[in-house]
Amino acid sequence: MARMRVLVTTTGAAGHFTPLVPFARALLDAGDEVLVATRASTVPTVERAGFATWTYGEPAAEERSAIFARSVGLPPDEMNALVIRELFARRDVAAALPRIREAVDAWRPDVVLHETGEMAGPTAAELAGVPRVQVSIVFGSSEFKFLGPALEGLAPIRADLGLPADVPPPAAAFTLFPLAIEDPELPGPPGVRRFREELPSPGALPDWWPGNEDPLVYVTFGSVAADFGTFPALYAAALQHLAPLPVRLLMTTGRNTDLSLLGDLPANAHVEQWVPQQDVTPHAAAIVCHGGSGTVRDGLAGGVPLVVIPLFADQPYNAARVASVGAGIALPPRQEGFPGLADAVLEVLGEPAYRAKAMEIRAENAALPPASAAVGVIHALT
Repeated sequence: MARMRVLVTTTGAAGHFTPLVPFARALLDAGDEVLVATRASTVPTVERAGFATWTYGEPAAEERSAIFARSVGLPPDEMNALVIRELFARRDVAAALPRIREAVDAWRPDVVLHETGEMAGPTAAELAGVPRVQVSIVFGSSEFKFLGPALEGLAPIRADLGLPADVPPPAAAFTLFPLAIEDPELPGPPGVRRFREELPSPGALPDWWPGNEDPLVYVTFGSVAADFGTFPALYAAALQHLAPLPVRLLMTTGRNTDLSLLGDLPANAHVEQWVPQQDVTPHAAAIVCHGGSGTVRDGLAGGVPLVVIPLFADQPYNAARVASVGAGIALPPRQEGFPGLADAVLEVLGEPAYRAKAMEIRAENAALPPASAAVGVIHALT
């Protein structure tokens, strides 16, 4: 018989759901029941990972698009505040809360495990008196930046529900980010516990470059950037700038792309929609990326230096942090053309200090307790 019932709540986007997976899987392995509440549009992502799902509502696509359209051209802080306040907090929570409350009432979980971008789950837990465990999806400094706009967006909903304006702290807070890549002044919620993901042994990469032994450079702009109109122009431009270098290029574009739109590829380049990053990092000499929290975390946890071109959300903050700790180079935000990209890659490949710093972070990450150790913390809450 299962020891506990844990309701996991997530928006289901890859960058939001992936940090929850090690903890949810560890709970399943311990014999607990796990039910993942997510949007209908992201159910396939969750089910591919092997979890039972409970579907909740989401704002209409037109409503979401209108908010993102308002954010275009704003400075990063203003853009993030708008999207978090008006979409993640106000509209997403209003759409999701009824069904998540139904899940709490019908399934009676012992604990709600949620990611920081999904705010209906903790609200439902608070209403039902169920302890909640929060899992970070961004650096601690970004969580601090996003807290104010989130509270503003939640305020009218909480008032209607008779809840106080201030959100009570979680019973426990987890993160997969090692302390070395956090801002020392804003490292995360008080009492946050740090864990590492337990990854399977990496698979061998196919020999997409027969006879070529040049350093491997992995190029990724995450799982959602292509959905915002950046494909194929952004990806083609990156290939154009990097192909003349003496490297092997592996690029991933996301599952919703038509690779034929990239046309003929350079001889030293290979493109796939999706390759597990843990299979790539043991072979990569450098990663060119958008600075998504998951990509930065996984790359540095694998000891690979980064070249970061931020596009949106928390990525400018992450890029600055990578540069600050000396584990890579941050380039200015840019969606068309990449001046300086080739030189940055050559510098990261040629200067051993970048790899050395990334390896330091890898060692710190490897010394953290595994995510399976969090199961005992969750069990202790009840």
